[in-house]
Amino acid sequence: MTTGIAKGLTAGTWVIDPTHSTVGFSVRHLMVSKVRGRFTDFDGKLVIGEDGTASAEAEIRVNSLTTDNEQRDAHLRTADFFHAEQFPVMTFESTGFRVDGAEFVVDGEFTVRGNTKPVALKVEFLGLNAGMGNGPVAGFEATTVVSRREFGLDIDMPLPDGGAVIGDKITLTLEIEAGLQG
Repeated sequence: MTTGIAKGLTAGTWVIDPTHSTVGFSVRHLMVSKVRGRFTDFDGKLVIGEDGTASAEAEIRVNSLTTDNEQRDAHLRTADFFHAEQFPVMTFESTGFRVDGAEFVVDGEFTVRGNTKPVALKVEFLGLNAGMGNGPVAGFEATTVVSRREFGLDIDMPLPDGGAVIGDKITLTLEIEAGLQG
């Protein structure tokens, strides 16, 4: 990644501010609606080198999952889905950055339940601000769609008339504010 992709980002370590960021997801339910959720405990950083190269990494704690339904959340943490006891953290590590029109793509390795798969995050740079006395902040929105089955979340709950209770495709949406470490 070069600084031309996200104008104004200077070399250094940009750390995710979890109080001003969201890691969310949505999945098809009963073939007619979507269930949305989020993870509330995560961290990560974007490191930009003096030469303009970049790397990104993040960790998401599975037990912080919430869909605003305690019974469903408890089930999602079990071995049927995330198996949070054995696999408490999901990770992302970038492998490359590339331009795609006005946006850019961050390619990387995403690990869920011990299964690591390549993903491509489409990223929109939302801008840069001087911040509120703690240094500059940058905003990004990233999205990708992954197959839950590919990551070992392969429970099948078929419906009598066809389809499934839970869809295979999960849309991940990251709304990130990151501050430059001083």
